Amino acid sequence: MPLPVIIDIEASGFGRGSYPIEVGYYMPDGQAYCSLLSPADGWTHWDESAEAVHGIDRELLVSKGKPVAEVCHTLNRALRGQRVYCDAWAYDYVWLSLMYDAAGLVPSFDLKDIRELLGECEKSLWHGTRREVEARLALTRHRASGDARLLFETLLEARRQCAAPAH
Repeated sequence: MPLPVIIDIEASGFGRGSYPIEVGYYMPDGQAYCSLLSPADGWTHWDESAEAVHGIDRELLVSKGKPVAEVCHTLNRALRGQRVYCDAWAYDYVWLSLMYDAAGLVPSFDLKDIRELLGECEKSLWHGTRREVEARLALTRHRASGDARLLFETLLEARRQCAAPAH
């Protein structure tokens, strides 16, 4: 089975009024991309508990974030025609839609749930494998491209374990 591109989106909060603040992906060849998003007009909701998780404050978005349209164009060029997987499809789909709507664009790729790639063996190993990979990678920040890499490496390791003769 071919290796997937993984995408992750960090947001201003969870639920009503939240919006994407950072997007990142990780490709099978190790190429990664990550960008903060400058808040679009009307994107004002801010949840302190979400900030505590990702460590990104609104001031950083305003000073370092890229315009939403620029990020959408970058994603479209890099991911054109591909199936791209995420681990929180219900949230990520909404946030991706908000991004592209704000930019007046349409994604050139399909967003899918990573669970579509998991067999029963991988599903049974997922959480434990994710903890092991997280410890091995020792990523110091909870950010979009790092989270995408964590998901990619977890999928690889779970597949490896499931393909081993003991399984």
